[in-house]
Amino acid sequence: MYYLGVDVGSVSTDLVLINENSNLVEKIYLRTKGNPIKAVQEGFKMLRKNYKDSEIAAAGTTGSGRLIAATIIGADAAKNEITAHATAALEIEKDVRTIIEIGGQDSKIIIINNGIVVDFAMNTVCAAGTGSFLDRQAERLDIPIEEFGDYALKATNSVRISGRCAVFAESDMIHKQQMGYNHSEIIRGLCDALVRNYLNNVGKGKTILPKVLFQGGVAANKGMKMAFENQLGFEVFVPENHSMMGAIGAAIIAKEKVKKTGITNFRGLTLAESNIVTRSFECEGCANKCEVVKIYENNNVMGYFGDRCTKWSNRLRENTKLA
Repeated sequence: MYYLGVDVGSVSTDLVLINENSNLVEKIYLRTKGNPIKAVQEGFKMLRKNYKDSEIAAAGTTGSGRLIAATIIGADAAKNEITAHATAALEIEKDVRTIIEIGGQDSKIIIINNGIVVDFAMNTVCAAGTGSFLDRQAERLDIPIEEFGDYALKATNSVRISGRCAVFAESDMIHKQQMGYNHSEIIRGLCDALVRNYLNNVGKGKTILPKVLFQGGVAANKGMKMAFENQLGFEVFVPENHSMMGAIGAAIIAKEKVKKTGITNFRGLTLAESNIVTRSFECEGCANKCEVVKIYENNNVMGYFGDRCTKWSNRLRENTKLA
C-alpha cells in the first residue's frame, strides 16, 4: 500500500507516494502556474500510469493551496507547512534541532526540541532569497539555475550585495557587473547577502542549533548551503529529497491518521479526468462574511472551503447543478 502527499505551493505542486516504512517510492514536480486544480489533476494523470486507486491507502495535503487540494482529492489530513516539514525531517533525522526551509515564494525556520516544534517563523512579505528570485537572477545572467550555486563555489572573493530587498539586490548586482566583477564573485556575494537577510529577519531572535536541515527547492543551491555554513559556523545538511519534504510530511501525517481511523476519504486518481471549476460567494450567516469557495465536479457540487465556522466546509457532496 502507498500513501499520497500533495504540497500545493504558489510556484510548484509536488506529489509523492511513500510506502509503509515512509520511504519515498514516487515523486512528481509540477509548476502550479496559478492553477492548483489543474496541477493536481496533471499529477494524478501521471500517477495513473503506474498505480491503481486500490493501492493508495491515504492522502494528505499541505502548502498554501492545501485546503482546495484537500477538498478536491478527499484528503485525510490537511496540515500547514510547518507541521509537514517538521514531520518529514524528524522521520529521517531524529536529532534535528533546526529546519531552514526556503521555497519558491517564502521562507521559514522551525525550531525543534526533543522531537517537538517549539518555535517557528515565516517570511511571506519579501521575495529576496526565495526560489523565484534566484530563478530570475539566473535567467538575467543567462546561467542555468542548476549551475547557479556552482558559480558561487568557484569565487575567490565575495562581493558585498544588498540583500534586504529583492529590488535593491538586483540593482546592486547590476551595479557590480558594471564595475567589472565576474559572475562567480557576484553570485557568491548574492548568496552571502541572502543568507544574512534570512538570519536577520526570519531567524531573528532564534537560537539556531545543530543538527540543521536545509529543505525546500533552494537547498539545491550549493552557494546558499555554503553561505549558511560560513555564517553559522557548522555544517548544514541537505536531505536527499529536500524539495519534496512538505509533500512527504503530508503523506506521513495522512498515513498515521488512517492507521488510527481505519478508513480513508481519498476519492481516487480518476479525478484526473473530471471537469472541476470553482465559484465563490460571501456568506451572510454572521458578521465575519467569509468568502466561501464552492467547488463543482462535472457540474455537481463536490465541496466548499474558506469558511471559519465550517458551516459550509462540513457539508457533504451535493447534487446541485452548476448555475
